[in-house]
Amino acid sequence: MKALVYHGPNHKSWEEVPDPKIVNPTDVIVQVDTTTICGSDLHILKGDVPTVTDGRILGHEGVGTITEVGSAVGKLVVGDRVIISCITSCGSCSYCDQQLFSHCLNNGWIIGHLIDGTQAEYVRIPFAESSLHKLPAGLSDEAAVMLSDILPTGFEIGVRNGRVKPGDVVAVVGSGPVGLSAMMTAGLYGASRIIAIDLDENRLTQARTFGATDSVNSGSAGWMDELMAMTDGLGVDVAIEAVGIPQTFGMATEIVRPGGTVANVGVHGTSVELKLQDLWIKDIAITTGLVSTSTTPMLLKLVAQGKLTPEKFASHRFTFDAIMDAYDTFSRAAETKALKVIITR
Repeated sequence: MKALVYHGPNHKSWEEVPDPKIVNPTDVIVQVDTTTICGSDLHILKGDVPTVTDGRILGHEGVGTITEVGSAVGKLVVGDRVIISCITSCGSCSYCDQQLFSHCLNNGWIIGHLIDGTQAEYVRIPFAESSLHKLPAGLSDEAAVMLSDILPTGFEIGVRNGRVKPGDVVAVVGSGPVGLSAMMTAGLYGASRIIAIDLDENRLTQARTFGATDSVNSGSAGWMDELMAMTDGLGVDVAIEAVGIPQTFGMATEIVRPGGTVANVGVHGTSVELKLQDLWIKDIAITTGLVSTSTTPMLLKLVAQGKLTPEKFASHRFTFDAIMDAYDTFSRAAETKALKVIITR
């Protein structure tokens, strides 16, 4: 089969590799029908995730068709159409009992990280029964693939960890796919105002269609005053950091009001400064996290009923043999206006 293979920082290729095989009785093999590229894949390619080694097939998002099942798999059968979750979990360890599937003692985030991933024609999924979600009839691949990672990430690590409650003013720093996912789902918890913050005017325009009620261009000299004017000078109840660089983390801590929450969603490749000398007196809570996908079944119901429309993230479309072009487009999102690139067989 063909797959997108990582060969060290800034090196990747679409090449012929061996087909995956069943290793454990709980495995299945999935024919990947639709996949996409995540910002985490770009972090890997920059060398920010040294646990990813030369020869690894990248990708942790996808929708596909089961072609083979292990001997212990009884709830899934060949031919089932499934959403591949970015997190695989055994479902029975102490962390899985706490719904912290990302910290599963036997799996977690391993697809496209510690084992081969979904940017390939076929992929092996361990602990399949607790790691795959059957695709409801009528739900498009373009909507379903967003449930692999970005929608539950924005909701769980941004909105839920941020403790958003009815009436809150929420600011999302960064209007990329995960930031937009937080905006799309903040209304589920009753946010009264959702402020998108970004340097890119196109992204800010997009944010209005994903749930933002207001937008602030942080490249302007008076951006902080503009935001504070929206909050009666108090600051926001919840600041969601969705970029992963020191400057945006600092911004999130500066705009949150006393008693508020900073929810860090961004993947950081370098250290950030925590100005505890300023924050200790403000009763600020700072949360971090890796998505556990524990809310995927709930979000899937909302998507199937048309209450959430994540297919709007699909901005560019490619076939597998053009995956290198897809990476080029996605990596130049400011120029290409890419949100999520859809890659199909």
